[in-house]
Amino acid sequence: MISRYFFISFFVLLFNCKDKEVKPSIKLDVATVNLSYAKGFVIKHHENFTTLTIKSPWPKADKIYQYALVQKNRASKITLNKDDFDGIITIPIEKMVVTSTTHIPALELLEVEKSLIGFPGTDYISSKKTRTRIDNGNIRELGKNEGINTEVLLETQPDVVIGFGIDGNNKSVETIKKSGIPVIYNGDWMEQSPLAKAEWIKFFGILYNKEKEADSIFNSIKKSYLEAKSLASNTQKKPTILSGAMHKDIWYLPNGKSTEAQILKDANVNYLWSDTEASGSIALNFEVVFEKAKNAEIWISPSYYTTYEALEKANQHYTKFDAFKNKNIYTFAKTTGATGGVLYYELGIARPDLVLKDIIKICHPELLDNYKPYFFKPID
Repeated sequence: MISRYFFISFFVLLFNCKDKEVKPSIKLDVATVNLSYAKGFVIKHHENFTTLTIKSPWPKADKIYQYALVQKNRASKITLNKDDFDGIITIPIEKMVVTSTTHIPALELLEVEKSLIGFPGTDYISSKKTRTRIDNGNIRELGKNEGINTEVLLETQPDVVIGFGIDGNNKSVETIKKSGIPVIYNGDWMEQSPLAKAEWIKFFGILYNKEKEADSIFNSIKKSYLEAKSLASNTQKKPTILSGAMHKDIWYLPNGKSTEAQILKDANVNYLWSDTEASGSIALNFEVVFEKAKNAEIWISPSYYTTYEALEKANQHYTKFDAFKNKNIYTFAKTTGATGGVLYYELGIARPDLVLKDIIKICHPELLDNYKPYFFKPID
């Protein structure tokens, strides 16, 4: 089963955002929260409340979303014009619904996972901690992200819904907003670097009054990532890398400016399509890929294939690659939760340092003697 995250990675990120309509500015003293990498959101502290601005929740988004965050103990004393905001939310959040598995790790890292009360497509969730809460009935099944069961969601009465969308056309979300439950769009997947995506933990931190904790967690992840990058930079050998696989008649690979390609670059390997200039994915026919990558030393992320037998059955031409002949293919599709959710799609955005270390271990095993890959495993 191909998840929606596969299609996001290979199709949606091909597009760039255009100019946005901007909400009226708030004329008050402002302290802007420092963000080192993320470009898709802005946090500003005003005298009596905080604004959270979301710039690019999906490709070609035609407006900027602005939310007012008000402390519960001040809510009765502050009057804000609802027309100035896409939602007014009291914090800290006590009950939340999220709509992408990429949101789950932030809640767990901040130790607020008990606030999660609903999710569309719980089988996609891999985390053992959150799966236990699902099994215990603490998290309601809400159907599908593209068609959330709004009746069940409204029964749970969350303080906020964290929305995920690829184009902004979701009738369920409009129903939720009309009911009075605010929806905040999260655009972590739209960022253009691994650490920028990881920095979205600060988005969740501000909602739970855990700004300092979120900053500390991100700094730890950043330190781990940059140390691994520095370690890899010292190696002289750069193995050639092939990535992706055929979907129908097209082979999809990461473009040279995609976050996947950036991680390969930081792992100090020779990714054969690193010189392409776009982000997202590149679509090629088999002949073009084979001509360039038939002698590639390592093949990573061959779609959802987890065995050589399955690859050969899907397409006999796969057997002609040196990486196939030499049994040097690695996948993240074998690392799943109890109900089949792929852990990489859940945790990979939040922990790019683990993804980078996995690639370094595969390509430069001598550099990380005691490290065991977290996501990527050799196919059978």
